[in-house]
Order: sequence, then structure tokens, then C-alpha cells
Amino acid sequence: MSYIKAEEILPKEVIEIIQQYASGVNIYIPCKEKKEWGSQTDSRVYYQRRNHKICELHGLGKSVQELATEYSLSEKSIRRILRQARRSA
Repeated sequence: MSYIKAEEILPKEVIEIIQQYASGVNIYIPCKEKKEWGSQTDSRVYYQRRNHKICELHGLGKSVQELATEYSLSEKSIRRILRQARRSA
């Protein structure tokens, strides 16, 4: 996350009001419209495909340990993926 100086985007009056509440500290101003995770990148699709493949391989007999090694994940993460897939099926 990059920072923008308030002076570059806010009127002086607004900065003075904010300084009454948070002078000299970093503050986070959330977006007005919350976007769903992965909606602006291919991340969501990538992880859905990866998780589907993990479930498929497990169904074909690959062990949790083998899948963890193959996908560079912990065994706990593989079990979580498998559990979530069972719940949504």
C-alpha cells in the first residue's frame, strides 16, 4: 500500500479538521464501495482452480502429505481445502 500526502488531495480546511482528531498519525480511509476479494485480479479464479485440482488429486489417491509437498502448502492448509470442498458439495 502506498501513501499519499493529504496536502496533495485534500483541501486545507479538511486537513485542519482531521488534525483535531488524528494529528501526525497514519489513518486508513476505506473505500466507499467495498469490492469482493479477487474481483480485480485473477487470484480468485487461480485459487479456485488450484483447490479443485487438489480435491481431484486427493480423490484419485494422493495423500495430504504428498499434496502439501506438491503445492508448497502445509498439511493443515490441504485439510482445510478438502474440508471446505466437502461442505460446499
